[in-house]
Amino acid sequence: MQCRGVRGATTVDGNTREQILAATRQLLALMIRLNSIESEDVASAIFSLTCDLNAEFPALAARQLGWLDVPLICTYEVDVPGSLRQCVRVMLHWNTDKSQADIRHVYIKDAVKLRPDLSKLPPVDFVELERWIAEQMAHLKK
Repeated sequence: MQCRGVRGATTVDGNTREQILAATRQLLALMIRLNSIESEDVASAIFSLTCDLNAEFPALAARQLGWLDVPLICTYEVDVPGSLRQCVRVMLHWNTDKSQADIRHVYIKDAVKLRPDLSKLPPVDFVELERWIAEQMAHLKK
């Protein structure tokens, strides 16, 4: 088994705790589901924010989805003039037998501009995705 990187990014509509957490949960849920990722196979995750976001740590979204034993860290992106704003990025280090070519990276909302070559996802039913997220969070509270 090898450790592979899985990338993802999304944008938020505002610098609020709930906007950051909701967007990050959606991003992680898609990454998890498209790649069949189990938390026990995740070696670590790095979350980054653009400098205009500071209302919450995006790693909390992973904890809310049950990643209680996964090492997580948050940092800021380099503030390059003209770069995409209100963006949350994640890099998962995942132990898997999949080849790098079989990894599905996830770029949603305005973050598709970052990697249009990797942004060809199947249609996403966000209502169903939010239902799945709620189930994961409810299971954790039990």
